[in-house]
Amino acid sequence: MSLLPDDATRDRLTGWLADRAGARSVVIDETRLLAGGAIQQNWKLVVRVDGGPHDGVQEWVLRTDAQAVLSHSHGRLDEFALLKAAFAAGVPVPEPLFSCVGQVVLGRPYFVMRLVRGTTAPRRIVRGETLGGGREALTESLGRILARIHTIRPGLSGLDFLPPPPRAPMPELIADFRARVDADGTARPVFEWGFHHLEQLDVPTDEIVLCHNDFRTGNFMVSERGVEAVLDWEFARWGDPLADIGWFCSKCWRFNSPHEAGGIGSRAAFYRGYEAECGRRIARDRVQAWELFAALRWGVIASEQADRHVSGREHNLELALTGQIIPELELDILELAV
Repeated sequence: MSLLPDDATRDRLTGWLADRAGARSVVIDETRLLAGGAIQQNWKLVVRVDGGPHDGVQEWVLRTDAQAVLSHSHGRLDEFALLKAAFAAGVPVPEPLFSCVGQVVLGRPYFVMRLVRGTTAPRRIVRGETLGGGREALTESLGRILARIHTIRPGLSGLDFLPPPPRAPMPELIADFRARVDADGTARPVFEWGFHHLEQLDVPTDEIVLCHNDFRTGNFMVSERGVEAVLDWEFARWGDPLADIGWFCSKCWRFNSPHEAGGIGSRAAFYRGYEAECGRRIARDRVQAWELFAALRWGVIASEQADRHVSGREHNLELALTGQIIPELELDILELAV
């Protein structure tokens, strides 16, 4: 697999980069596909920029689509807009630099952002004792960061591509994911029981904010200094802020760790950071409902991911193995739907 299969493609990309960077020229010294990215590809670029505000040796990341994409994820240009909104709101994200609006030189959409260093490896993060200043400090900072994301509200310029804000997030999400289960054609009685249980609950929404919609361990870059960047914005939507909290705290994203907040630290520390940043208390009685929905949502997505492999659209061992976690998720659903 190569980002630049021939000299003509290299010349087109270097010319495009020079134009966007306001430089006399750009030379690409290295391209390397970074680990991860079942849905998108991230290519590290080491470039020499001659002139302009980026003059010198730079390390950038070019993010583009993988072979198969999910219909429910944003395209690269929309994700670039989300990164810009988050960056402006003070959320730690890779600085968004250039997008391919008007000139796609690689044959598929892409954008370029600044390289951020750290680890995203969930097992390393949940087992680490010193990353980000220690478990509780890191967990509290993640609460503050999520609250900062939730300061982004409907009506912000540049995010018009997002679906309209939902009037009733939980009922609308149940209807959407139940329809996706029906479309799959596989009987999922435990999923149906979980949806039914949620329908019997009263889960009101007090406010609508921008939800990252995949805020979990593995989707942020961490170093000894702290959280370097929140990544993977392709599922962001307007919604209930408790949906992000339930997703982060759900059992399915703890990676077999006993710590309730992302497998990293205590729920109390996460809540403390969130509440200190936003100035209001989390509706704790509603979070469990959103944790149940998190298990249901991940179960539906896992089924769809596995189908990408089974259908032959994309032969990928990671996608195939994702389908094997469904029984574990069904146990989580049964434990929560009581």
